[in-house]
Amino acid sequence: MADRLAALMAHFPVSAQVFNTGALCGINTLESDGVHGQLHLVRSGPVEMRHGKETLQVERPSLLLFPRPLTHRFVTDPVRGADMVCANLAFEGGAANPIASALPDVVCVPLDEIRGAEPVLSLLFEEAFEQRCGRVALVERLFEVVMIQVLRQLMESGEVRGGLLSGLSHPRLRNALVAMHEAPSREWTLDELADVAGMSRSVFAMTFRETVGTTPGQYLQGWRIGLAQQALRRGRQLKVIAADVGYGSEAALSRAFKAQTGLSPRAWKNAHALAA
Repeated sequence: MADRLAALMAHFPVSAQVFNTGALCGINTLESDGVHGQLHLVRSGPVEMRHGKETLQVERPSLLLFPRPLTHRFVTDPVRGADMVCANLAFEGGAANPIASALPDVVCVPLDEIRGAEPVLSLLFEEAFEQRCGRVALVERLFEVVMIQVLRQLMESGEVRGGLLSGLSHPRLRNALVAMHEAPSREWTLDELADVAGMSRSVFAMTFRETVGTTPGQYLQGWRIGLAQQALRRGRQLKVIAADVGYGSEAALSRAFKAQTGLSPRAWKNAHALAA
C-alpha cells in the first residue's frame, strides 16, 4: 500500500510548541493568535470545551485538535481541575497547508481509540509531568508523533467526510492522490490517473469530484501551487520552481499561480514577507 502521509508530511510538516503541562482549573480562555492551531491531551478530569456557540463535554481522556487558529475555552472543576498537556501547532504553509485545511474545526478522539498510541502517550505524559533534562524538546517531538497517529486514525476509520483526507481514505483514489503528491512535475492525464486508481476514466472523474470536492486537474494545480509557495518562502528561483512542479516556463507557472491565488508569484512573496 502506498504511504498516504509520506509526501504530505515531507512537504508540509507540522511542529509543536508546548505551553502547558499540568492542571487547568476553572475557566481558561485560549485566544486565537491568528497563526497557530492547538493540540490538547486530556489525561484526566472532565472538561467542557466551548468555541463560539458550540459546547463539547469531554468525560474520558481525550485528544482535542484545533488545526486552525480558533479561540476556545475550557471549563473544569475549579479545585481539582483537569490534567492536560497543550501545545501550539505550526502547520508549514499556514492556512494553505493541505492537512490543516482538510480537517474540521475541532477533532475530539478518546485516547484509547487512537490505535498504537498508548506507548507514545504514556511516555509523553511521563515526561510532561516530570522535571527532567530535555523534557520539553522530547514532549514536542512526541506531540508530532501523536499528530501523525491521529491523522492515520482519521483516514483509516473513514471519519473525515469530503476533502483531501477523505480522498486519502478511499481505497482507490488514494493511489492517484499519492501519485500526484510524489510526482507533481509529471504531465498527468486523466486516463493515467484513472489507471493508477484502477478505475475507468468516467468513474474515476466522478468519484474524485464527489469525494474530494474538486476535479483531479484542479487538485493537481492546487498541489503544485502549494509546493511553489513553499519553494518561494525558501528563496528558490521561479524558473527552477516551475520545472520542479510541472510547468514548462516561468510564464506558465505565473499564470497558474495567479489563477489559483489571485496574485502573481512576486506579489504573493512580497505579501508573505510583509506578514512574516
